[in-house]
Amino acid sequence: MITTALLTVFLSSPFGYAQQDSKNKLPEIGAAGSSVLSIDKERQIGDAMMRHLRASQPIIHDPILTEYINDLGNRMVRHAQDVNYNFEFFLINNKEINAFAFFGGHIGVHSGLITTATTESELASVLAHEISHVTQRHLARKMEASSRNQPLTMAGMISGVLLALVNPTVGMAALSTTMAASQQAGINYTRGNEKEADRVGIQLLANSGFNPMGAPNFFAKLSEKYRYTSKPPAMLLTHPMPESRIAEARVRAQNFGAPQIAPSLSFELAKTRIQARYQSTPKDNIRLYLAKLDKQQYSYQAVAQYGLAIAYFENKQYSQAQEILEQLRTQERNNLFYIDVLTDTYIQLEQFDAALAMLAEVEKLMPKNQVVALNYANALLSAKKYQQAEQVLQDFLLIDKNNYLANDLLTQVYQAQKNMAMMHATKAEVLALLGAYPRAIDELQTGYNFANEKGNEKPLIKKRIKARIIQLQEQEEKLKRLN
Repeated sequence: MITTALLTVFLSSPFGYAQQDSKNKLPEIGAAGSSVLSIDKERQIGDAMMRHLRASQPIIHDPILTEYINDLGNRMVRHAQDVNYNFEFFLINNKEINAFAFFGGHIGVHSGLITTATTESELASVLAHEISHVTQRHLARKMEASSRNQPLTMAGMISGVLLALVNPTVGMAALSTTMAASQQAGINYTRGNEKEADRVGIQLLANSGFNPMGAPNFFAKLSEKYRYTSKPPAMLLTHPMPESRIAEARVRAQNFGAPQIAPSLSFELAKTRIQARYQSTPKDNIRLYLAKLDKQQYSYQAVAQYGLAIAYFENKQYSQAQEILEQLRTQERNNLFYIDVLTDTYIQLEQFDAALAMLAEVEKLMPKNQVVALNYANALLSAKKYQQAEQVLQDFLLIDKNNYLANDLLTQVYQAQKNMAMMHATKAEVLALLGAYPRAIDELQTGYNFANEKGNEKPLIKKRIKARIIQLQEQEEKLKRLN
């Protein structure tokens, strides 16, 4: 259960350098071909937007939840057509029911969406819909159409769209300051876009082994729940759900049949983890899960026990959490949901040997798994086995260099070792992931100064830091050339 506080940095919009390119000609709806707004440019814009989001939104840096949502999403990406990117799915700690997609295959999911979904197929239906918006390049087409009707900088379009995707209520107001009144609703996809995403998404849902009825069922649930409310959820602002659209989705889904699918343990555990960690108070959650167990109100008994264990952990009742989690592991020894919380429980109880033995055993089965690697490194750091922690993190960063938690943990390892040159260099990577390039370069320069101390020179580290400064300067310049 590794978490870090989001670094608070002041960032100007990373898109402030871009200018409109009047030559951009996107294909008509239904064609997913390339355009002047190239796939490579979309990737660059998507990367910049993701860095901005890390700095401005409460992204959940939780390896087990990150792995779950990416496994779920990529199960469908494997069956999708016109995939031009490696998709990245991420979670935002927000009770609003919302999901959104933007350039480069990035798909954000609010935690409230997961806790509202009743089944994994319902959650998957929303991801399938957003995947379809990406593969059909709807956002690029919409932005290009808007820029032709109302000339403005690409920077204003992108930053306004990003804000409206994440927070539609605020975003609409922001867009109205940069667009003509006729363009204030520009973030809403066209009816044709939505219809196409429904069609492609439901087929994708069925082809991926989910119940296609998850789509109309979830849409109908939202529509009915918020029919008469003055403040609908964010998702209904960007994805309006008239009765005709829900009816069409239901007919389309029925054509694929409704397979009987057993409840997903992973979905239930992920949903419970969010509820127990990010909602209500630990004491309230203890009462909640004790009542669920007493009244047998659960899909799986293990899920309610898991929620109770997390609630005990959050309430600093570590021995009670340990007892439940060790019992759960007797039922499913390599379940990473259990292992993740049990690792943190062992650390709090200073039972480092138990944590390391458990993780060493699992690491042999899943050597490249992020949950195992990050928990292993955290346990080694807590046990003051710094060199081993450093090696685990360096190996992991070879396959996932942009992992926020891994870079943050490695910064802590170098600080504990009093390796100030590398501590500042790795802290620079954390800042770069937030788009704070000037501050990242300052950290690298400080690291270089430590590596250049008289009598303690580190020539290889100096070369690496100088090369990285140049790379970050080039990345910053690329943003300025996004036309």
